[in-house]
Order: sequence, then structure tokens, then C-alpha cells
Amino acid sequence: LPSTCSMKHRTLACSPALWASIPCPRAELCLDLVLASGQSFRWREQSPAHWSGVLAGQVWTLTQTEEQLHCTVYRGNKGWLGRPTPEELETVCKYFQLDVSLAQLYKDWGAVDSHFQEVARKFQGVRVLRQDPIECLFSFICSSNNNIARITGMVERLCQALGPRLVQLDGVSYHGFPSLQALAGPEVEACLRKLGLGYRARYVSASARAILEERGGPAWLQQLQVAPYEEAHKALCTLPGVGTKVADCICLMALDKPQAVPVDVHMWQIAQHDYSWHPSMSWAKGPSPKANKELGEKGRAGH
Repeated sequence: LPSTCSMKHRTLACSPALWASIPCPRAELCLDLVLASGQSFRWREQSPAHWSGVLAGQVWTLTQTEEQLHCTVYRGNKGWLGRPTPEELETVCKYFQLDVSLAQLYKDWGAVDSHFQEVARKFQGVRVLRQDPIECLFSFICSSNNNIARITGMVERLCQALGPRLVQLDGVSYHGFPSLQALAGPEVEACLRKLGLGYRARYVSASARAILEERGGPAWLQQLQVAPYEEAHKALCTLPGVGTKVADCICLMALDKPQAVPVDVHMWQIAQHDYSWHPSMSWAKGPSPKANKELGEKGRAGH
């Protein structure tokens, strides 16, 4: 069994031998911005600049220095100690899409967009995560009419109630994301309502059942990764609780569709305030399905 001292959250300074590093300048990734940005809801800053969370069924702590991303993994009782293997590090690289040069993208975007160039100085290293489709789907079903703090709490309670227990660190119990089978159980809706998910509880259980019983299970979501954007978006919108914006979030963050543009009230405000955009329908004073679609298409066209 692991010793008591190894049941704590690690820091780079206290246990350097258990960490491995990936070359990654801060201009390519800023953990503090990316992990708190409302893309994923499973990371916590347990000690300054050290982010702990669950990725691909394992518990990790991540931190960074100017040129390196440092990672340590907690594997439970089996092989508890030891630095991450190259295969485990590859999981982190894929999650952050480190094969994409963010510095080059920032340079390209700044060359054609002076406003972006100005904003980018304050927000270096912001990149899109590549998440597990099941986790992303159900997290964003929880996101409707909600804020990041409340979504984070909902997703955490969902995982603690229905996900497999992984490890406990400093009294914090970490759980993997629940399987479709766990989310589709007969008592799930009532359980999730007790956990504060409100009307979203029904959508979670109904979508899990729909995928398992009518669409062939997890493979249905996986194959949407290779489907055209429009087809994947339309398919997601057939699920209970998945509207246009949630479908775009899943397309962008889990299904390899960089052309997806999730449109919400914040996007509207940015488009109008910073880019003087107004919908062609003069009567559209605020977000509506038609106007949102127009703004999304404008984003895809790069205007």
C-alpha cells in the first residue's frame, strides 16, 4: 500500500523524482488560463500553480515553468510511485493538442486582426482542449443556463456519485467520469436532482439512454470525430438537452471540429463591441437561432 506521505498532492519542489516534463513554453500553453476557462470542469488548483484533476481515467497534477510542462500521475495502489511513462505523457500532449503551434496561430491571427493582436498580449497560451466525447457531452449538458463555478460543482458531484473511485489525496476523493451505463440507470435522474442538477438531470439520463439504446453506444460519438462538421452538429442536436451552442462546444472541444463556433451572449457582446458586427436581420436585437447561426458562419468565414 502507498505510504501516508504519498497520499498527498505532490508539488514539483517536494517530489521532483516523480515528475516528468514536456518541452512547452508558456506562449504555447498557460495552465492557469486554460484549465479555469470553462472548457473542462475537472481541474482544481490544489496548491499555487499546481493543477490536479482526472484525465483519461488517471489522476494527474500539472504545473509549469517558463519552458516546460511538468506532470505527475497517481496510479492508485498498483505502481503508485514512478514518473509518468512516455505513453502517459502522450495522453497529456493529445489533451492539450501540443502538436498545434499556438504561437504561429497567434502570429497569423494578429497579422489580420489588430484587436486580437492587442488582446493576445494579455492572454498568452490559450488553447482548445481535446476532451473525451462522453465527458464533454454530459459536462456541457450541465452547462445550460449556468456559470463555471456551479457547473464545476455539478460535474464533481455527478462523478462522485456515479464514477469509479480512483485515489484520495489530502482527503480529496478523485473519481473517473461515469460510463454511459452508469448515467443511464433507472434511478439516475432522481439521484442527480438530489445533487442539484435540476432539470438537467433528466437530460443527462435521457441522453445516456438514447446513445446506448438507439445509437449503438460510445462508438456513435467516436465516429462523429470523422464525420463532417454539419453532420456531427446535427446528430448531437438530436439528443435531449443538446441545443446549437452545446453541440458546437462538443464539436470544438471533443470531436476535432475547429470550425465550430459556440455562440452565446458573450460572443454577441464581443462581436458587437469589438468588431462592430450586427445581424443582417435588423429586428434581431439579441441572440436568436437565426442570428446566432449568422454569427457562427461569420466566425467560420474568418471575418
